[in-house]
Amino acid sequence: MFWTLRRAARRAIARSWLLSKLWYRFHGLPLDGAPDDEVWYFAFGSNMHDDVFRGRRRMNPREWRVARVAGYRLRFNLEGRPRGRAAPANIEPCPGEEVWGVAYRIVRRDLLRLNSTEGIPGGYYRPIRVAAEDADDRPLPAIAYAARGGETDGNPSLRYILLLREGARAHGLPDRWLEKLDRVRPADE
Repeated sequence: MFWTLRRAARRAIARSWLLSKLWYRFHGLPLDGAPDDEVWYFAFGSNMHDDVFRGRRRMNPREWRVARVAGYRLRFNLEGRPRGRAAPANIEPCPGEEVWGVAYRIVRRDLLRLNSTEGIPGGYYRPIRVAAEDADDRPLPAIAYAARGGETDGNPSLRYILLLREGARAHGLPDRWLEKLDRVRPADE
């Protein structure tokens, strides 16, 4: 019941720009710009999948592009649900590495709603600014989600890693990235 109320409160706050600014300030996060400003959001986890991003999250991006973020690596070092049986995706700085995903162009008001579905502010993830580039090496300053994860990686659930693999394939991510995702062993095996 507590989690349901907390989720409902987070969604209600996300509908009001003024309440959101206050809520973000309370959590020490900046909320810059105007509600209709466009931003790029870099998805590397289940939000790459249309059923999640457009369906469950109810996002309607104005545009999407295959993108990468250099200097980061993909991790599965967060505790998911059920505990010990799922590890959500995360990114962390790592020179020489890169993470591929999907960059979506959305308005800031939609980013607030997306944040609320990811537990921001107050959950695992925090929005970070990343220097993404599309497949043609054009810069896309973007927002991504990162968290302070554990030292060791866990295993994502089979359902979760399938969302990543299917989303990556549907958006045409590079073969080497698809192969990397195919090598991730799910917890359900």
